Amino acid sequence: MPSILQGPALLDRFQALDGFLLEHQALWRPRPFNHLQLPWETAHPELAQWLRQRSLEDAEAAHNHPELLQAPAPFAQLAEQARALGAVGELPIKALPAHHPRLNVDVPGRKWQQIEAFAACLQFERAPAHWLDWCSGKGHLGRRLLQPGQQLTCLEYDPALIDSGEQLSRHHGLPARHLHQDVLADDTAQHLRAEHSPVALHACGDLHVRLIQLASQQGCPQLAIAPCCYNRTRASHYQGLSTAARASRLQLSLEDLALPMSETVTAGARVRRQRDRSMARRLAFDLLQRQVRGVDQYLPTPSLPSHWLDKPFADYCRDLAALKDLSTGDCQDWAALEAAGWQRLAQVRNLELLRGLFRRPLELWLVLDRALFLQEQGYAVRLGTFCQAPLTPRNLLLLAERR
Repeated sequence: MPSILQGPALLDRFQALDGFLLEHQALWRPRPFNHLQLPWETAHPELAQWLRQRSLEDAEAAHNHPELLQAPAPFAQLAEQARALGAVGELPIKALPAHHPRLNVDVPGRKWQQIEAFAACLQFERAPAHWLDWCSGKGHLGRRLLQPGQQLTCLEYDPALIDSGEQLSRHHGLPARHLHQDVLADDTAQHLRAEHSPVALHACGDLHVRLIQLASQQGCPQLAIAPCCYNRTRASHYQGLSTAARASRLQLSLEDLALPMSETVTAGARVRRQRDRSMARRLAFDLLQRQVRGVDQYLPTPSLPSHWLDKPFADYCRDLAALKDLSTGDCQDWAALEAAGWQRLAQVRNLELLRGLFRRPLELWLVLDRALFLQEQGYAVRLGTFCQAPLTPRNLLLLAERR
């Protein structure tokens, strides 16, 4: 069984992951969506051919567990390395005190399960006196943590969520303050004090990084963070936090940072069908634009409203071409082009399974950077999982406590 990471093991694992990601970056950096032929295919033709001949249904079935595929070399070897380097143990849990009746009303079931799992792992040497729910939404997490004798402050940017949160806290008679705050603003530090224990469940990118930086500056005694959406950052490339990450030769683009987020477990059938149709059309248009421009290179296109998928395929292509100041000509075989888009989608999804092996290693590298930074700021840090991946793939939890 894998163990949680703490002490010297944090840096040891970071360095092992750093070497693994650097060595194999030619395999996980290029996105199949952007290339007709991937650079690694010439080095591994048998693997490329095997993946390309599989169906879209095959790809969908293997998406969440690509490591189980019986694919040609070097797939199995890479899968085993990735599994070992990405393995992290479950954090110990404790039984939670019973919550206020109806506290979970109006919270989606999956979200409430995540809150319960997160809360059950928050074991600190000293009992928190004042919880700070960071990017709190309506404050569901903070209210679940709040026990008699404790206080709660919720920071949120959306006024509607603040109003709803205040009403809920008043309804349950809880000592909670709901404050309007852009946590990326310069004046956020005024809301963090040395007696606060901040918590953040799936605060995106810069939002949770900001919390780590401010909480350590303000001397908060404990914090608990489950990071999310590492690509939601204003920087053009990843900015390492720890000494080890800043010294690394691994330079990550926003596209690279999106890789850990490519695993999906919650999308319904209708959403998946819509996503597939959108991607197949974009891939078909990519074939068209290469032909029209005479340039064998991917051309970025803007995000499109969902109603574009209701257009006939030919109109979709003509209108998208117009957005890019291109002409589609008059003699396109639209049916053949649309079919080619679906064929490419199957190939892209299967080729992505190789990149999928590196999702967890890259995510763990990013979370370990945060853990090492907190360690450098004088915290004892524990890193483990707070729930199983089917509940949320973003199941890594950092627990930090001042020594």
